[in-house]
Amino acid sequence: MPGKKREVIIVFLVLALDQLTKFLVTKSLALQESVPLLKGVFSITLVHNRGAAFGILKNQFSFFVIVSVITVIMIYWAIREERNSRIYTFSLSLILAGALGNLIDRVFLGYVVDFLDFHIWPVFNIADSAITIGTLILAWLLIKPHKKNAS
Repeated sequence: MPGKKREVIIVFLVLALDQLTKFLVTKSLALQESVPLLKGVFSITLVHNRGAAFGILKNQFSFFVIVSVITVIMIYWAIREERNSRIYTFSLSLILAGALGNLIDRVFLGYVVDFLDFHIWPVFNIADSAITIGTLILAWLLIKPHKKNAS
């Protein structure tokens, strides 16, 4: 990706943080074990998610791997476009890092490691957070009013 070092760094850092936190939680907790950090509000809870968000489409391994690979390829090609704004490529970089993080889990473990537990929301991970933040930025870019050139 010529001229896209910033995006590569973003993807690498988010992916590394995602995989490191999953590794640390997996080595520190037993499955379903929970450590409260803010009583009644936030815990670290080890969960193996074999589905998508909220556990939907459980045990659809091949489907998730195929969709993830297609998504990664499409985002990679979109980031390569030199005409895209920095915020647009930043949002895509977050989504790409998250997709890769969860794809790595699925391919090597057969499930996604989740551990961030806010008790009012399903347990998730850093990759899920990156995908969500990237998607929100992308949605904002798509719906915000565009400036018109005054002639």
